[in-house]
Amino acid sequence: MIGNSEALSGSRILVLNWRDVRHPLAGGAEQYMHEIASRWVRAGVQVTWLTAAVPGQPEYERLDGIHILRAGGTLSVYPQTALRGRRARGHFDAVVDCQNGTPFFSPLYAGRRTPVVQLVHHVHQDQFASHFPAPVAALGRWLEGPAMRRVYQNRPIVAVSPSTRHELRTRLGFRGPIFVVPNGTVELPPARTGRAAEPTIALVSRLVPHKRIDLLLGHLGTVAEAIPGLRVDIMGDGPDRARLQSLADELGMQGTVTFHGRVSDEVRDELLARAWLTTSTSQAEGWGCSVLEAAAWGVPCLALRAPGVRDSVLDGETGWLVDEPGQLGAALTDALRHLADPMVADEMAEACRAWAGCFSWDRSADLLAGVVSAEIARMAADSSPLQHREARSDMAVLAVVPRPAPDLPARLRATDEVVQSADCSAVVLNGCDETAGVAVMARLGVQPISMQLMNNRLVLAGPTAPLEPERALGQLGLNSA
Repeated sequence: MIGNSEALSGSRILVLNWRDVRHPLAGGAEQYMHEIASRWVRAGVQVTWLTAAVPGQPEYERLDGIHILRAGGTLSVYPQTALRGRRARGHFDAVVDCQNGTPFFSPLYAGRRTPVVQLVHHVHQDQFASHFPAPVAALGRWLEGPAMRRVYQNRPIVAVSPSTRHELRTRLGFRGPIFVVPNGTVELPPARTGRAAEPTIALVSRLVPHKRIDLLLGHLGTVAEAIPGLRVDIMGDGPDRARLQSLADELGMQGTVTFHGRVSDEVRDELLARAWLTTSTSQAEGWGCSVLEAAAWGVPCLALRAPGVRDSVLDGETGWLVDEPGQLGAALTDALRHLADPMVADEMAEACRAWAGCFSWDRSADLLAGVVSAEIARMAADSSPLQHREARSDMAVLAVVPRPAPDLPARLRATDEVVQSADCSAVVLNGCDETAGVAVMARLGVQPISMQLMNNRLVLAGPTAPLEPERALGQLGLNSA
């Protein structure tokens, strides 16, 4: 079966992102687009990436097959990209516009008939005040809100989590189609054979104000008093590092907390494999990338219930969510005591690895390619009625069909998802409730054995390729009645 990435073969896709993976401040947002773009390249897509210049990096580079062009700085990258985008009008089949707080406003210069898909990791309304003085912060909120809504209008948006989709709806007022395309994870490492003898918290993070590492440091004193031998490994770098190290010294945490700085993947994996717990105190994220990296090693997470992070932690299964910052110290203490029981730790490690295993970059690449393909078809005025089924609703349904249907993906929208085994098919229909889903399947001449609304967990993990119909129902939490 040809996937959506392969269906884009021969297309020319322009990516707009304020950074690329070689940028010293690159993070999860850059990794997300790079992982997907590199897979598109392998599928035969030509990808060009416009981004900011950075000292020590060339103006042009071909990286994993992606053509990367750098120009402009932190803010001047936006007018520089607009100039280049205007000159390239008509050269690209579609634009993937990655919004990181300040939009590129690509519909203004890409051309009215050029397909544009906006990619949003998280909403920044609360973060502008942390980085800018009040007048600039107000401008940032206006650009991300009313201005962006007016320019992009009903262009499709891709959100990386249900939290981000919810924020786009409720805080920014977007009414057009929003599709959830979650992050992938690296291939699961071998199950770890041991963990540190002493209680250890490992944290991978950029050291920037909105991550609120100072909040964690402020609670570690009470945790260390209750948990003898506590160790905390903080991996990552950023402009907040010096302040955080000084704060740790002031709090007398020199013997407890180690700032490792930016480390290699090997060192990161070694420290994660030894950890009992990871944590997140971030104000908001699109998705908890570091949470899932730790989960792949069997390490649960205790986190504040913030957008994005609350999607990546299954409360009570792969970690714990805390509602108030003041509860953090007591919650960390309880979690470490809980994990002192080897049987409990092993059970949570197994749940963490199973959850992390639900996510793959191949699936993410196919899902985003489906949104891009659907927008290309819409702009080309494709007459297929199924291609024009509107996805204005954020609902989706999961249908289980008791036999394989090789032609089914070609008969559905590119933004739907089908996983098939030798015995059955699992189908996600986006923009449908149960009634609409039944009508779509009837129109296709397919009789499902079960259909249910997708919850956030299923939206993220996607349909599973089951071995047999009855097992499929059990795995997906469905009843055959």
